[in-house]
Amino acid sequence: MRRKSFGNMQCPIARSLERVGEWWSILILRDAFHGLTRFDQFQENLGIAPNMLTRRLNSLVEAGLLERRRYNERPPRDEYVLTETGRDFRPVLWALLAWGNKHFAPEGPSVIVVDSQTGEQAEPVLVDRTSGRPLIAPDFRSAPGPAADARTRQRHAPVVPQQASVQAADEPVP
Repeated sequence: MRRKSFGNMQCPIARSLERVGEWWSILILRDAFHGLTRFDQFQENLGIAPNMLTRRLNSLVEAGLLERRRYNERPPRDEYVLTETGRDFRPVLWALLAWGNKHFAPEGPSVIVVDSQTGEQAEPVLVDRTSGRPLIAPDFRSAPGPAADARTRQRHAPVVPQQASVQAADEPVP
């Protein structure tokens, strides 16, 4: 039985899961960030069955996260290289790493993120590019975007800028 596809859903989380939601896919991307590019490298590092690895690599290529490049003609051999879309996944991996270290590593972190120049440990957080403020509730929340359909708009409360509501409260009632 074929699983439900999330690819056409309005939710960007669902659409993202369509591309990377299978755990092998995320681990393959993790290994690609560590420089692995060849089928046998992924297979050896992950201990994954060849048929499953083939399916996951094909899926990641189809989704545009990896690019297949031929490195040998006889016999034909390909390597798998991160695309720009794939490289944009790094902060997601670092967020998973930080979350896992915080909640699922009672023995302490086995992998951390560090500053490449100083070696100092970094603490991954998601911040707003404009204000530099951490994206934490209740200061930030999800809201319907310009392409949202009626169902998505219904699930998310409309955004009311605080200044507009403060001004409206100061205006006299007719």
